[in-house]
Amino acid sequence: MATRVTTNPKVSPFGTTPKPGAGSGAWETFSWYFFRVSGVALILLVILHLVIMHVTNDVSSTTYDFVAHRYANPFWRVYDLTLLTLALLHGLNGLRIVCDDYIRTRGTRLAVQSVLFLTAVFFWLMGTMTIITFQPGKTVAASILGLLHH
Repeated sequence: MATRVTTNPKVSPFGTTPKPGAGSGAWETFSWYFFRVSGVALILLVILHLVIMHVTNDVSSTTYDFVAHRYANPFWRVYDLTLLTLALLHGLNGLRIVCDDYIRTRGTRLAVQSVLFLTAVFFWLMGTMTIITFQPGKTVAASILGLLHH
């Protein structure tokens, strides 16, 4: 009589993470979908960025004037902000999953994830401030004051 081999439904082949089950909660399901959607979006955004910045333009011609001319069109600011936001959130989500997998103590995991979250917020704010307030020929302080007066 042959023995029946059962597979563990929680383990997926080839190192893939299984879709969260019914008892895993809405956040984990959202995180699972976001990871895949943001990954595909990032691939497309990064390839377009590399083609524009490194293939169609010479890297040595990427100067202040080039960026100023590019940022005169609001589309490129939105594009760069989208790229920044998706990259940070995608990376933070991946690090959160790694913390969940390897840090067993709840308090330590919460502390590490809090530091990661605060670091991501800090870098997102710095990047966003740079993208939004960039105005050719003005300092950062003058750009911020100009935005506040409008």
